[in-house]
Amino acid sequence: MRAIRLVPCVVTGLLLSMSAAFAAEWGLKEGTPEIKSAGALAFGPDGILFVGDAKGATVFAIGTGDTKGDPSKVQLNVSGLNAKVAETLGVNADKITINDLAVNPLTGNVFLSVSKAGSPAVVKVANDGKLSQVGLAKVAFQKVELPNAPEDKEVATKRGPANLRNQSITDLAYAEGKVYVSGVAGGSPSNVREIPFPFTDANAGTSVEIYHGAHGRLEDNAVVRTFLPINIDGEASLLAGFTCTPLVKFPVNTLKPGEKTRGTTVAELGNRNQPLDLIVYKKDGKDFLLMSNSARGVMKISTDGITKNPGITAPVTGGGVAGQTYETIKELEGVVQLDKLNATHAVIVTNAFELRTIALP
Repeated sequence: MRAIRLVPCVVTGLLLSMSAAFAAEWGLKEGTPEIKSAGALAFGPDGILFVGDAKGATVFAIGTGDTKGDPSKVQLNVSGLNAKVAETLGVNADKITINDLAVNPLTGNVFLSVSKAGSPAVVKVANDGKLSQVGLAKVAFQKVELPNAPEDKEVATKRGPANLRNQSITDLAYAEGKVYVSGVAGGSPSNVREIPFPFTDANAGTSVEIYHGAHGRLEDNAVVRTFLPINIDGEASLLAGFTCTPLVKFPVNTLKPGEKTRGTTVAELGNRNQPLDLIVYKKDGKDFLLMSNSARGVMKISTDGITKNPGITAPVTGGGVAGQTYETIKELEGVVQLDKLNATHAVIVTNAFELRTIALP
């Protein structure tokens, strides 16, 4: 997940809702969620949108009511996304940042999390390309607070002063009735949480450790930047991308609240790089990963042999690569956000402020 700055202005609004009975089925109640920041996004069942609020160290479940549509027919090509988001929210574009996108798998509509002059907003891009603001007042919602998030203050780090609270949620995903959340936690630098939905309470999460081939050492302070739930030969797992750029597998059954687990580093994909977004899809009967990166383009990563991959346990020097093989998709330059649309297509946002559908390579 990567934020991109926007650059012009005007207004519109949309309030989405669901029936009281339907909302109650998922533990949602009508109200106005006190969202302090809108970051990582993911869709759950029945059009429920999960919003990661890193500033508030809280995950919100919002009932959008967005349940009718046909993702197989969606074709988007929105240029000048910066100006159009700014116009929709009625603010100057230099005050806006797009933080994440998520495609509703039921409808193919795209939802964007936005910071506008320090306040959170969510914008919907419909399948006809029209933008509208998602109302966040008097909506059906539920929330869960992360109990051991970093304090909301600037502290000294190896890379200079930083407010680690802003990394309390770096990514999130929904699978099999659970919300998975990655981020920084107090006393446990790199953390993954497994939270049942509907929400009750969040646990302390699992501290995750990796072998970082490019650094030639074990690390428990490398933070998950993007991840996805995946079933590998019947084993529920998370595949997580870390800065500089190890790809690491964590079986879900190893996630134990309050404990530490070490993942299997199945690939080193090159140094001086940060993974931004990650999806999985099937092509010609095989599963592939598609990952956007800050410095190394969009990678199509093979999952062949990933089950038997013993993991990287020795240094990978000189910016080299090892483990799962990949190819760089050269025609997909400048991709900062992506999400799967349907079996054959994905939606991307580029650093040139284009939002469009692409065929999965």
